[in-house]
Amino acid sequence: MKSTLIFISLLLVLTTCADKKPTFEAPILKNIGDYQVKVTTPSEYAQLFFNQGIIMANGFNHAEAERSFRESIRQDSTFAMGYWGIAYVLGPNYNSGGQNMGAVNDIKQAVQKAVRFSKSASAWEQAIIKAIEVKFPADSITTNSERYSASMKAAYAQFSENDFVATLYAESIMNLHAWNFFVRKGGAPQPWTPELLQVIERAMTINPKNPLANHLYLHATEAGSDFDKALISAERLKTLVPSAGHLVHMPSHIYINTGDYHEGSIANEKAVVADSIYVAECKSQGVYPQYYYPHNYHFLAATATFEGRGAKAIEAAYKTASILDKKYFREPGYETVLHYTTIPFHVLVKFEQWEKTIATVKPDEDLAYPKAIWHYARGMAFANLNKLNEAQTELDSLNRLSGSEAVKKIIIWSINPAEQVCKIASMVLNAELMTKKGDYKMATELLKQAIALEDNLNYNEPPDWFFSVRHLLGNVLMIAGDYAGAEKIYREDLSTWPKNGFALTGLYESLKAQSKLPEADEVKKQLDVAWKYADSDLKYSRMDESKRKNLTLKVDANSPNEVIYLASSVCIAKVK
Repeated sequence: MKSTLIFISLLLVLTTCADKKPTFEAPILKNIGDYQVKVTTPSEYAQLFFNQGIIMANGFNHAEAERSFRESIRQDSTFAMGYWGIAYVLGPNYNSGGQNMGAVNDIKQAVQKAVRFSKSASAWEQAIIKAIEVKFPADSITTNSERYSASMKAAYAQFSENDFVATLYAESIMNLHAWNFFVRKGGAPQPWTPELLQVIERAMTINPKNPLANHLYLHATEAGSDFDKALISAERLKTLVPSAGHLVHMPSHIYINTGDYHEGSIANEKAVVADSIYVAECKSQGVYPQYYYPHNYHFLAATATFEGRGAKAIEAAYKTASILDKKYFREPGYETVLHYTTIPFHVLVKFEQWEKTIATVKPDEDLAYPKAIWHYARGMAFANLNKLNEAQTELDSLNRLSGSEAVKKIIIWSINPAEQVCKIASMVLNAELMTKKGDYKMATELLKQAIALEDNLNYNEPPDWFFSVRHLLGNVLMIAGDYAGAEKIYREDLSTWPKNGFALTGLYESLKAQSKLPEADEVKKQLDVAWKYADSDLKYSRMDESKRKNLTLKVDANSPNEVIYLASSVCIAKVK
């Protein structure tokens, strides 16, 4: 009897242990692909959350990555690579302008523990832990990204068959030269670019499904002119990590440069679905939902515009601005969200929705940059409604704001000064006034100056000037009868934005006006393909005033934009 009771008691204990489920303080994410980085830990859950952290970092969701890495060390408190992961994502990244994403003390504590527990780690793990120790020296508050890259180069030389190490080395090069891999869009590569591409291509040869390698390759090549290999990575990223919205969106960085604008729109609509579900279900806050999630709509506004889909572009532009949390409008480090608020103004102007533009609400008085672009948009509207005095008043207000200290301190994505964007806006509006007054010579000169500023902006995607000034200049030249000059401008524009319907329409009309009919016929064939999804009619390279439409925003129940909360959860474990 005694032995029976002991057996029953033991059975109950074993049953209780078997039924006990692990508890997590971070969500387990679904649909994040099958990329694995096997590291040294006895804990299956530490490994799981480490892999998840890597995938999230690969998609530039650094806050979610940190949450995963912290859960990995909660599962294994001596997990060296878990601490490495925390330091890795709290440091600078490709889009942070060289700034750390976390507190220096938090980074250093993570580095110290990674080093302390690295004795049992593998040789390649020790090599990258050593590199991150170099990056964040114990006796300094500064980040040494140059020495880190040199240390990663040494690690890569030793472990060149490890795609993870190779990609980290490539990333270290990219972070030193962010958004600067070609002397200009479509130009010659910078001195560091050939090695960078070689290392990433090596990583993808070892493991074609490495998410970060494919992600970085698109950024490394998007400003170039050869997209054959990039298109392969773009195709992979469509499905490689389905719930990582930024990775799903990334192919559009190539499609906007190859003229495949509809493919770019599709990529961003799918990214919107992924990110909207993630943000809602996983309670994401901070940089990702304020920068990367709206960027999907921001990009969709650009690609839909180049397709001529005005209603979709306007809807996306308003979504870009409407999903922002206003508490970040005045938060240091979040200046780019102010740029997002200007996108509706630009898109309304592009599709010449003048009445809607005038009806837009004025930004808050202290938000100088959005207010400047608001004045620009209203000025364009008044000029085209033949209210030239009102347009001049808007131009004066724009000019006062453009040189203000509040505008000067805003750098969009740490890449371009908002002041330069405002200067372009001022020249464009001034040129519009000159055009309406019949002074085509002055309008042409102003637009050429604006193009010089536009061409001198640092590469960013979509471009920070929304959209090509050449469309306006070509239009003025056509009105003035300079058909050869217009042809030249349109061909220049097509070399920057291939297959875009605005330039193709203008080119077609300029060729016809010069009796270059065989060439015009060929361009017309291209235009028919480029404009097949369009809801707007053009004359030259602007809206046809005689056919201008009131573009209403359509709500389609089948549209990805409308299924934000309808799809299945991306999080298995809810966040407390």
